[in-house]
Parts: sequence; C-alpha cells; structure tokens
Amino acid sequence: MFERDRAPEELPACAAALEELGADDLWVVEDLGWAGSISAAALALAATRRLRVGIGIAPVALRNPALLAMEVANLARVHPGRLVAGVGHGVPEWMRKVGAETPRKLALLEETIVAVRGLVAGETVTLHGREVTVDGLKLVHPANEVPPIVTGVVKPRSLELSGRVADGTILAEGAGPAEIIAARTHIDVGREAGDRPGHELIVFAYLHVSDDPEQAAEATREMVTGQAAWLGVPPEELFTLIGPAADIPGRVAALHEAGATTVILRPLGADPEGQARTALEALGRVRQ
Repeated sequence: MFERDRAPEELPACAAALEELGADDLWVVEDLGWAGSISAAALALAATRRLRVGIGIAPVALRNPALLAMEVANLARVHPGRLVAGVGHGVPEWMRKVGAETPRKLALLEETIVAVRGLVAGETVTLHGREVTVDGLKLVHPANEVPPIVTGVVKPRSLELSGRVADGTILAEGAGPAEIIAARTHIDVGREAGDRPGHELIVFAYLHVSDDPEQAAEATREMVTGQAAWLGVPPEELFTLIGPAADIPGRVAALHEAGATTVILRPLGADPEGQARTALEALGRVRQ
C-alpha cells in the first residue's frame, strides 16, 4: 500500500519499484485531506504494466455514482484487468466535515454499487432509489472489462450487503484469523441471497520489519493506537506483521488459512519500499 502521508510525486516510482520486485498489487488510499484515490490510481497504473491497482477506498457519500462510474470506466478501459474499485461508507467524522453524512448509509452503498457496475458495463441505467437517482444514463466510453467493485466495511449488516452485491470485501488493518472467520459468516449470508459469481476477501495488514521490539513499537505506535481506537479494541489485540521478517510467512499463512484471498501489506515507518522488499523476500516472492 502507498502510505497516505507520502508525497503524491513519489507514487509513480514506488509503483514501478514494487512491480519490479514482484508484488501483485498496490493499493492507494483516499482519506479526507490526504489524496484523491482516482488520480492516485491513475498515476500508479500509468507507471506500471502488470501491477494490479486497488482503490482503498472511495467513500460513496463523496462520490456521485455517475461521476464515479465515468472515472472507473476510464481507468478500466485503458488498463483492463488491472483495477479494483473499492468503495465504502466513509468515516462519519470526515463526512460530517464536508456535509456529506447520510443516515441511510446501507442504501447509499448498495445503490451506488449497482449503478456504477451497470454504467461501467455500458448499460443504460435507470435507478430511482432511496439515495441514488440515475435516470436513463449510458456511458459513451464504458469499460471493455468491468473491474471488481469491492467494499471496505466493518459491521455485520454492511458485511452482509457486501456479500450480496459486491465482488469482494476489504477488512481493515488489525483483522486477524478470528475476525476473518467472523466476517465471512456475515458475508456468506449475503452471498446466499445475491448473484455475484465470486467474492475476494482482501485483508489490509500493518507491516514493520524489525528485530527490536522497542524500535518497532515506537515506529508504529501512533498508527496502531489510532486504528485500535477506531476499531474499539486494545492495541495489543490488533493482528499485525510488526516484528522479525522470519515471522511474516507464518502470519500471512494464518490469514490465508482463515479465508483471506489477498493480503495487502501497509508498511509503517521509514523506508517502505525496503520493508516491502524484505517482506517479499521472506515470502519467497522477489523476482530474480
């Protein structure tokens, strides 16, 4: 993952370096006040040829579905098979800052996914929903290959919605095997009621490679503490890849065994590309 505090001009070189190392994915962040995810994804895609780029995530409260579909279709058309469009509710405090919070979050998320998918696919979309209105719109330049639309959600009803209408679910940093299994229970309920052919389970995980526990704790404390507070759990309960490189393969394997399809590493601290290289080496993934 390209960390949100890094300068945007560093993104193309970072993406190219990760592709050269042998990484499969690079995910970009959209947090209010940091950087826009669509433009960030465009920079990363343009700088690479193979790397899959994920949007993690665009808050639907900030994105009119017609405009979001136009942007996604552009990227997917130029870079077929290399984009994952992540959407979510948005952090409530941030949505309130810009007057975008809605009490009907589930309706807005579901209707946005339905509208965006149809528009990107080249359909004429008419939707008069509780939160979304699209009246007979069709894109002039739809995608030739519709990218997966995945959700970044946390709570049970949202996870069920994701299973029903999305192509995948992103679990936030800190989710371990127990949280994956619990989330899958709700996602699977939704999948039984939906018609999507598959569902990718994507897990974000904090990474900091260090044999020194005190140094690792100091370098990651602010982000880990903030994430734990957001999830409502003690910091020590977060599942992370913070520690020696030798521990990485086993911890990544534990996530996959619990049901994760894709594990996205989010390096914290100095030298993120170096940390990514060390992690990929530990996993036997660096290109020779």
